[in-house]
Amino acid sequence: MINVLFTSVGRRVELIRAFRRAYKVLDLKGRIVALDVDPLAPALQEADHAYVVPRVDALDYITCLTRICCAEQVDLIFPLIDPDVPILSRHREEIEATGARLAVVSSVAADIITDKWLTAQFFSELGIRTPQCWLPESLEADNIEYPVFIKPRRGSAGKHAVKITGPRDLSFFCGCIDAPIIQEFLPGPEITNDVVCDLEGEVLGVVSRQRIEVRWGEVAKGVTVLYPGIIEACVRIARELRAIGPITVQCIFKHGVPHFTEINGRFGGGVPLAIAAGVDAPLWLLSRAAGLPIEIPPLGTYKVGLYLTRFDESFFLSEADVEQIRSRYI
Repeated sequence: MINVLFTSVGRRVELIRAFRRAYKVLDLKGRIVALDVDPLAPALQEADHAYVVPRVDALDYITCLTRICCAEQVDLIFPLIDPDVPILSRHREEIEATGARLAVVSSVAADIITDKWLTAQFFSELGIRTPQCWLPESLEADNIEYPVFIKPRRGSAGKHAVKITGPRDLSFFCGCIDAPIIQEFLPGPEITNDVVCDLEGEVLGVVSRQRIEVRWGEVAKGVTVLYPGIIEACVRIARELRAIGPITVQCIFKHGVPHFTEINGRFGGGVPLAIAAGVDAPLWLLSRAAGLPIEIPPLGTYKVGLYLTRFDESFFLSEADVEQIRSRYI
C-alpha cells in the first residue's frame, strides 16, 4: 500500500487522475492526499482526503504537514508549485522522520534552481548553452543589444516577466521588479522537458514538448518533439543536480540552437502530455515505491507529434461541501 501526498494541488486535476489510473494499472492499494490553502482548489475534489493548510511560508506549516503525514501514513510527497520546493528540502529530515519520502531535490539543488542567476551559472559550469545574463548593478544599459528579457530572480509561473525594447523601459522595470535578472532575448520556440527521476536519482525518462499557447503560466496547447541533443543535456543536468523525483527543464531556441533557461523541481503543468506520449511518471514512480517490476522503455522513446489542447471543466460545491473541506484543517 502506497499513500501519496501532493502539496499546493491547485488546478492539477489531470495529474491526480493520472496517479489514480496508475494505481489501477498496478493493482496497487493506496490513498491520494491533497493539500492547498484554498478550499476551492479544484484538485482537492479528486483526492481521497483533502486538507486546507497554512501557506508554505507560515511558521506552523511543517508541523501541520508532518501531522497529516502521520495521520495518513504517507509514503511519498510531491510538491506542485515552486515555492514549496526549498521549504520541503530544508525540512527533509523532520518530514521523512514520519516515514514519508520526499520526491524533492536536495536543499543545495533547491538553492540553484530557485535562483535564476545561480541556474545560469550552473548551466555555464556544465558547458551547456544558456542566454547571456546580467544583474542590474553590473549592467550598462546603453551597451546591450535590445530586446532583452527581465524577470524576478526567484519568480515562477512567468509572473512579472517582461520583454524590454530600450534603456528607458529597462530602467523603469529594474525599479519595479523585486531582485530582477536581465537575460538575452530568445525568439523561440520554447521547449519544456519533463524529466522523471526515481528516489535514488536514476533518470527514467525525458519528454520534450513545444509550447504553442500558454495561459496563466501553464501550457494550454503543446506538441511533443524530439531533439536528441536536448534529451542528452537534460539527462546530464538531472545527474549533475542529483535530482530526486520529477523536474522540468526549460530551453528556448535562438538561431536553431537551444539555450537552457530554467529548472523547476516538480511536475510541470503540461506533464499530462508527457504521460500520454508514453513516459508515464505516475506509473513508474508508484511501481518503484512499491517494489513492483515494470518495464521502462529506453530514453527518448515516446510518441512524437502528439498534441495537447486543453479546456476548462467545473466542480460544483454547496456551502456544506466547502465547510467540510475547511473543517479538515489540522
